[in-house]
Amino acid sequence: MSPRPRLSFEFFPPKSLDGAFRLSEAARMLAPYKPGFVSVTYGAGGTTRQLTHEAVTAIGTHYGLNVAAHLTCVEATRDETLAIVDSYAKEGVREIVALRGDMPGGGPFVAHPDGFSGSVDLIEAIAARGDMTIRVGAYPEPHPDSQGTAADIAWLKRKIEAGATSAITQFFFDADTFFRFRDACAAAGVDAPIVPGILPIQSWDGAKRFAARCGTSVPEGLDEAFTAAKAEGREQDLAADICADLCRRLGDGGVQDLHFYTLNRPEMTRAVLDRLGIPPEGDALAAVA
Repeated sequence: MSPRPRLSFEFFPPKSLDGAFRLSEAARMLAPYKPGFVSVTYGAGGTTRQLTHEAVTAIGTHYGLNVAAHLTCVEATRDETLAIVDSYAKEGVREIVALRGDMPGGGPFVAHPDGFSGSVDLIEAIAARGDMTIRVGAYPEPHPDSQGTAADIAWLKRKIEAGATSAITQFFFDADTFFRFRDACAAAGVDAPIVPGILPIQSWDGAKRFAARCGTSVPEGLDEAFTAAKAEGREQDLAADICADLCRRLGDGGVQDLHFYTLNRPEMTRAVLDRLGIPPEGDALAAVA
């Protein structure tokens, strides 16, 4: 794959000691690929708020990576949310992935009486501080809560106008899905970079469940291909091949940035990058301090 794409990786905060070791190992194994940034997710309803904060600061401190912290406005006041932004700024974190967020237990979004009304409101408040790079989410296929792709694009445009500088998409399986969305966004006047979110498939059963929750369509024949590969003991090879082929198609279509949803399991992401001919720039890193 040429030229070499700009890479970024997503992690999630650990909920146990074993999870902490897994996150540390994932950061250590992927840091040598010199990502432009890595992001750390935020649980529904702010359930991982403190864990996210700890993971963001630890990854930045120990591996010298540029970390973008996910931030939502669910079940928090404006003051509480902006206090998190201020604490990040004091610690040298200069990137936020600003999201509306999901309610704990699911269900329709309900704004906190003293909180932000949604992602646009949150982005405007962060942008007003003037010292943060703000990334947002985008949906090549309709968001489960949306009225369709046109509504999603209109909302994305509002988020960019509110101060966001780029968008990261939900994962998808077909490059044409991304191209249609990218072109429709451009036609609607969205001029900020739209980075495709790539899901290296760790488990096909898990990926199908995730796709169903997110509204991601599954191409015809993919389920049968994984069923056959699993029976033959080559599910992981098929997963890496499919993901690498997707990345190649994106590159052929002019995509220069790839954002990998690692699920804190770096091996599959590294397998995909190996198939793309993208080597690490050195061995896995020891911690900086």
